Amino acid sequence: MLFSVGILIMVVGLALSIALHELGHFVPAKVFGVRVSQFMIGFGPTLFSRRRGETEFGVKAIPLGGYISMAGMFPPAAGGGARTASTGFFQTLVQDARTASADTVTAGDEHRTFYQLPVFKRIIIMLGGPFMNLVIAVVLYAIVLVGFGVAQQSTTIGSVSECVLAATSERQECVAGDPEAPGAVAGILPGDTIVSIGGTQIDSWNQATEIIRAAPDQELDVVVDRGGSEVELTAIPSLTERYVVDDTGEIVEDAEGDPVTQEVGFLGIGAAIEVVQQPVSAVLPAVGDNISRVVNLILNLPQRLVDVANAAFGPEERDPNGPISVVGVGRVAGEIASIDTIPVVERASALIGILASLNVALMVFNLVPLLPLDGGHVAGAMFEGIRRFFARLFGRKDPGPVDTAKLVPLTLGVVVILGAMSLLLIYADIVKPISIF
Repeated sequence: MLFSVGILIMVVGLALSIALHELGHFVPAKVFGVRVSQFMIGFGPTLFSRRRGETEFGVKAIPLGGYISMAGMFPPAAGGGARTASTGFFQTLVQDARTASADTVTAGDEHRTFYQLPVFKRIIIMLGGPFMNLVIAVVLYAIVLVGFGVAQQSTTIGSVSECVLAATSERQECVAGDPEAPGAVAGILPGDTIVSIGGTQIDSWNQATEIIRAAPDQELDVVVDRGGSEVELTAIPSLTERYVVDDTGEIVEDAEGDPVTQEVGFLGIGAAIEVVQQPVSAVLPAVGDNISRVVNLILNLPQRLVDVANAAFGPEERDPNGPISVVGVGRVAGEIASIDTIPVVERASALIGILASLNVALMVFNLVPLLPLDGGHVAGAMFEGIRRFFARLFGRKDPGPVDTAKLVPLTLGVVVILGAMSLLLIYADIVKPISIF
């Protein structure tokens, strides 16, 4: 039941994100006077619709995107009238093929076509959708970081090891004869909060770890808060082999892919995890980090898709940080919603975080400068502006609008690739889904 609730929440959230994306196109288009005949969520057969003024608003059967239909998005061919096209992925080609020989610009509205707008207005309209996704992502990240908070290591002791074992030890359970962990010898207990180590006031767990790792076989004065009273202890970190980790907490690997280890001081204490609300200043950096990860994924998409194919049709495991389809997103959302051991608040925060990441992905992906993506229309408008600028600079005749309709064959190729990619990801998410647990 809860699994289905998680999927439903994600479907509704994604539909709203798509609707707001199209609203980002719709509002500036109407402000600039373009005639918008349709505002649709989804593709395929129309489930229901209602006309408001000159625009038909509706929902279609296949919830894999949306579009608004603007009059005259492509300039007319020589001797012909303007045609209608759309901002959607697949509907651009469908609309173009369906209305190739039809003049859909109504009488008296010939001046309300998209292609006749100044370049900067066309760019604003096409960037309106991705910008709306960015706004949604910022708002959702603010809710997650500032409202719910983020689970992070605290200065409170969460666990105390019984013995000392090397990181590469084949067993990770203590047996008789193993050396006792220095933290246990010192009398440190779970629930203690570290106040200072070696005379240094402790404000973060990383700070405490750095001091301990740098002081093997050295006597350290440790002050902890235990039940409201400060207790002074003495601990001697033992020299032991531990894994080297990077700033994100991931284990560093060498050129052969083996984990890197080093000998450092070790007490055998672990941090308790607590949820801490973040300042507003943390929101934009978090969104920026997400954007950079999506850009990196897109730049390496061919290899990522090869990895997905190898996992789907072979024994390899899926990369949890690799691309997934809407099916995969739904499965992850269902998993999160169905884990009873996770508090409801944390589950809600995780689902909102997924929606925030989806909006970042929608924004970045739509900015790729290929038709039928928004970035392709922006690139076409920018090229037209540059061409007209140099024509004026050298006193040449205005070359007129760029005929982006000529790029339809390329657009068809992009659509085929996107379709194949979607099918591969959906198949992989069915036969070998990514699990976050």
